[in-house]
Amino acid sequence: MNLFHFVYNTIITNPRHFNPPTTMSGHNKFSKIKHLKAKNDAQKSKAFGKYVRLITVESKKAKGNLLSPGLAAAIEKARKENMPNDTIDRAVKKGATDNSAAMELNLYEAYGPGGVAILIESLTDNKNKAAQEVKHILALHELELAAPGSASWAFTKTHEGWQPTTTMPLEDADIEKLAKIVEDLENNDEVQEVFTNAE
Repeated sequence: MNLFHFVYNTIITNPRHFNPPTTMSGHNKFSKIKHLKAKNDAQKSKAFGKYVRLITVESKKAKGNLLSPGLAAAIEKARKENMPNDTIDRAVKKGATDNSAAMELNLYEAYGPGGVAILIESLTDNKNKAAQEVKHILALHELELAAPGSASWAFTKTHEGWQPTTTMPLEDADIEKLAKIVEDLENNDEVQEVFTNAE
């Protein structure tokens, strides 16, 4: 048998001898995408939960009046996060008829990496618990609460939240540290929103 016949018989008539083994790379890629989507869905669900709480509180204060600046701002924030309209409507109606214990908005202040000012808003019916949770998270990053007014001076309160009036430039390493701090704070159920004056 010459070389031509050997190649013909081995490869052409029996291609299975030539096919390379298949890999599971597609499966692994799908798993990563699925895991990432699940993580994003979980983050979105947590964010929606916080906006529902905020809308409910503002609706309760405004007695369901959609023209109230506080309620309108809360709804606008939720819409920017693509919260479904029916979810927003349910939160507004719930707040307008809610007779449960009042949720309280509290502000905590701190200084982070590179001297950046941090404002932490909590929306809770248990002020002591919220304060302890915030202190604990800050302590994990070797930070502590600052005195009232010591960080908020660098911001102006608007319906959109706290807007920095002066900003702080940070090194890349400090930006990474700050991002982790903010992520840990925002992942806590007692924390509603976090603001910094990082440039």
